[in-house]
Amino acid sequence: MIQYAEGTFGKDGYRKMYGGTLFNDLSRHPNTPNTKWGITSTAAGAYQILSKTWAELQKKLNLPDFSPLSQDKAAIELIRRRKALEDVMAGRFTVAIAKCRKEWASLPGAGYGQNEKNIKSLASVYKVAGGNLA
Repeated sequence: MIQYAEGTFGKDGYRKMYGGTLFNDLSRHPNTPNTKWGITSTAAGAYQILSKTWAELQKKLNLPDFSPLSQDKAAIELIRRRKALEDVMAGRFTVAIAKCRKEWASLPGAGYGQNEKNIKSLASVYKVAGGNLA
């Protein structure tokens, strides 16, 4: 669902940088600033993690690279840090979205002036992906 919201869903999602360009080296975060829609960002990967955030998570979680598995572990940690992991596990979808909205600019109510998705479309994608709603 986050990949859908962030525009990284699909075969190249784990290699996508902010703005849509791709990188090939999954041994590390690309840390490449890209500018699009008047915004410059180092966001990269399936969950559009900023380089600074990645450096912190990589050290904390002892992640060896920027592989899909490492990116997935980092995203789970970001959800946990927002105190939303229990809500996700319990199916409290809208509560979890509200708690994570400042982590991902595409979530409703994020307020970053980027392409926020609506809660209804996110819930649909979440259900199709196997998520449970309370």
